[in-house]
Amino acid sequence: MDINLNLIFVIIFAGGWIFSKLFSKIKLPAVLGMVVFGILCSVFIKDNSPDILWELSPFLKSFALIVILSRAGLGISKSALKKVGKTAILMSFVPCIIEGSALTFLFHILFGFSYEVSGLTGFMLAAVSPAVIVPSMLNLKENGRGKKNDVPTIILAGASIDDVFAITIFSVFLGLSRGTSPDIIKTIVSVPLSVTAGIASGIICGFLLSLFFKKYHSSVRATEKVLIVLIFATALVRLGDALHFAALLGVMTCGFIILEMHEKIAHELSAKLSKIWIFAEIILFVLIGFSLDIETAFTAGPQSLIAITIGLIFRSIGVFIATAFSNLTMKERIFCMIAYIPKATVQAALGGVALSYGIEGGDTILSIAVISILFTAPLGLIGIRTTEKYLLKN
Repeated sequence: MDINLNLIFVIIFAGGWIFSKLFSKIKLPAVLGMVVFGILCSVFIKDNSPDILWELSPFLKSFALIVILSRAGLGISKSALKKVGKTAILMSFVPCIIEGSALTFLFHILFGFSYEVSGLTGFMLAAVSPAVIVPSMLNLKENGRGKKNDVPTIILAGASIDDVFAITIFSVFLGLSRGTSPDIIKTIVSVPLSVTAGIASGIICGFLLSLFFKKYHSSVRATEKVLIVLIFATALVRLGDALHFAALLGVMTCGFIILEMHEKIAHELSAKLSKIWIFAEIILFVLIGFSLDIETAFTAGPQSLIAITIGLIFRSIGVFIATAFSNLTMKERIFCMIAYIPKATVQAALGGVALSYGIEGGDTILSIAVISILFTAPLGLIGIRTTEKYLLKN
């Protein structure tokens, strides 16, 4: 029996929420419960789900990224960023490049992918998870942990930009895999240009929104302000897709500018976005599990775990290098390594892209993305929770 779209969304929200609560009760990441529920949906109802769900899926995943990166931008102040600037910048690309490069060679060797497909797979996996890291770091900031050297801000800023950096390089390899970007020099140059354009677009949007909110602060409710921000952010991402620049970095920069110009409004927006994230998070993580082909996942599983584990080792080396010139203590540097383990949000958003474009091995790449979430999200979150008291001081 076919299931209509209304019923599918009822199942996704109800099941995703229930499983998230169950997993939280046993001290595992809520997002892991959502993915597991999605996998169960894949087994039992995927064949009966409406086609329109999969047509909407890319937009829904993109929207979830917009929400969490907007929230991340609204949580990073200029003073904190200035204090940790050099280290945060190094954390934003050094671990990503080292892990992504290592994974590119690993996937070529283990799965026989071309270097283009290996590159997009490697850098899709090289991103850390805002869904796990952002709430965890905001919680540490509230509790004053790591305050002396502002460790949570370093991780928050570095991880957020790390995601955009990984997504940008993923996009470059995706173009190469599809045969749409044959000029290697052009694609290499496109990375800094894409990042610069993303930051510039975010500054412009943030400035315009700040002026608007300042003028109409009393007449526009907080919920309406969030709606306006999400409209701007979604339009910015669509423009970024069309012009090939890092619009998601622009989304985060927009939040940063609003915080600097109107702190009170930024806190209003952040509070409302945290509520919207409850829905967006369920959609994102249930859908990635829902998309999984179980047979392919079992086939790719052992090799995937080998690649992911080796990738994490290289990522940890990257974090160690990135923090080598900072004021962080050895304990704080080890905590940064642990905090950079979890993968979930970007893998959920990009895991099915290769498959949707008909790239050879797309179903295997999706399986690798899901396995990375199942393996690293609980490992990273448990690591953060169990070590924060020992490695970070108030």
